[in-house]
Amino acid sequence: MKNSFSTVAKYKYLFPLVLLFLLPYVNSRLSSQTRERTVKPGRSATPTEVVKVDVDLVTVDALVLQKKTARAVGDLKETDFVILEDGTKQQLTHFSQNTLPLSVLLLIDRGGCLDPFGSAVRHAANEALSRLKPTDEVAVISYHDNAELLQEFTRDRAQIESALNRIPPHNNWADHCLNKAIAKAADYMVTAGNPVGRRVIIVITGITRNFDCGHGPSGKAAKQALYESGSVVCGLVPSTTGQRMENGYMVWGTKMAGVFGAPTLDIKELADETGGEVLEDKPEKLDTTFNTLIDHLRTRYSLAFVSSNKKRDGSLRKLKIDLTPDAQKSRGKLVVKARRSYLAPKEK
Repeated sequence: MKNSFSTVAKYKYLFPLVLLFLLPYVNSRLSSQTRERTVKPGRSATPTEVVKVDVDLVTVDALVLQKKTARAVGDLKETDFVILEDGTKQQLTHFSQNTLPLSVLLLIDRGGCLDPFGSAVRHAANEALSRLKPTDEVAVISYHDNAELLQEFTRDRAQIESALNRIPPHNNWADHCLNKAIAKAADYMVTAGNPVGRRVIIVITGITRNFDCGHGPSGKAAKQALYESGSVVCGLVPSTTGQRMENGYMVWGTKMAGVFGAPTLDIKELADETGGEVLEDKPEKLDTTFNTLIDHLRTRYSLAFVSSNKKRDGSLRKLKIDLTPDAQKSRGKLVVKARRSYLAPKEK
C-alpha cells in the first residue's frame, strides 16, 4: 500500500493548480449529468431545512447541550420548552425522552487517501452500538463512487457486527460521493419503522465536504430527499494530521469552486439543518466519542404539537425550539439542536 500521508501531502502543491485548470470542466460535467429529485404533483420544490409531514401532528426531536461543556442536559420537563411556528407559540401535545426507539443508519466512507474506518473505529462502532436498546434498529451503507446497502434494518446485534466486518476495502482512488451517499441513505430511511426525528444517519468519514459526483442525484436533490425522510444527520470524524490536511483542502477547494457555481454538499451544514452534530477525535479515542454520540441520541427529547395554523396548504413553516428563561437560569447557557422547518400537509 502507498504511503497515505505522502499522498495527502501532494495536495498541498497540486490541488490549487488542478482546481484552476479543471474547475470549468468539473462544473459543466456535474451540471449536465446530475438529476433533480422529482417533486410529486401538487407540491412545490422546497428550500433547505425542510421535512414534510403527512399528518397534522408535527414531531420534533431536540438535543439540549450545555454551551460551555457540550454535555447533554437530560432532566428537562415539558414546561421548559417553547415551540414557535412562524413566530407563533404552539401548544405541546406529546413529550417524552428515551422512550421511542431509534432507527440508526451507519454511512461509511471507503474512498479517498485515508481510511476512516480502521480497526479502532470498527471497534468503537461495535462497542457503541451494543449500548442501543433492543428495540432500536440499525442498517449499514458503504460508499465511495457509489453507495451500497450492506445490511438492512435489523435489531439483531450479531447481524450488525457481521455487516461491520464485511465493510468493503478502502479504495485510495475512489471519490467521496456525498450526493450519492446521502440520496441512497435518505431513500432507504423512509423504510424505517420509527417516526420522524428518531431516524438518524451517522456518517463516518474523514471528508466533511465534497463536490457533487456525476451520474447520480445532485446534492440539491439529495438534501431534498433527506429533509423529506425526517432524518437527523450526525458525523463521526477520525481526526489525524493527514485527515485534517486532506479535509482542509477539500473544504477550501469546494468553497472556492462554489463561487463559480460548482455544486457541493457539506455534512456539517446537513447536521446543523436537521438538528444533528459532528464529533471529531483521534481514532484511538473514538470509543468515548462514539459512545457520547449514542448517549446524545438517547438523550434527545421528542416533542409534538398540532399546528394552530389549520390551513392545509403545503406551505413551508419555520420552527424555533427554545427554552424558558427559568430553564436557562438554573443550568447556565444551553444550546438546542433541532430541525428548523417543515412542510405543512396539503389537501389532495
